[in-house]
Formats: sequence, structure tokens, C-alpha cells
Amino acid sequence: THQQLLHHIWGVTHTEDTHYLRIVVSQLRKKLEDDSNAPAYIITEPGIGYRLICCSSKSKASE
Repeated sequence: THQQLLHHIWGVTHTEDTHYLRIVVSQLRKKLEDDSNAPAYIITEPGIGYRLICCSSKSKASE
């Protein structure tokens, strides 16, 4: 979840600072994704957080 990621990365004082997380995820997508506007590896779960899709899961989904 957003709060879990924020807590583990920046500590308990930043569990509501979701804008930090959006910036970092955006930067990661630019580095990892072929098209950062249509992410395939870091998926947003609205109202919850993010889901990391690994390569093996991605290839199984296309079979």
C-alpha cells in the first residue's frame, strides 16, 4: 500500500506524503518502462498503492 511504502522508505512521519511516492514511481517508470504513460511493470492500484509485475508474470499473462 502507499502507507507501507512510505513508512519503509521515509519513516513513520511521512506515511501521508503520497506525493513523494508518486514522484519516485514516475522516475522509476521512466527508467524501466518502454512507455511510461502505459506502464507494464509498475501498475497503479487506485486507492491502494502499486503492484510490481515481474517479467515471468507478464509473459504468462500473454500466453
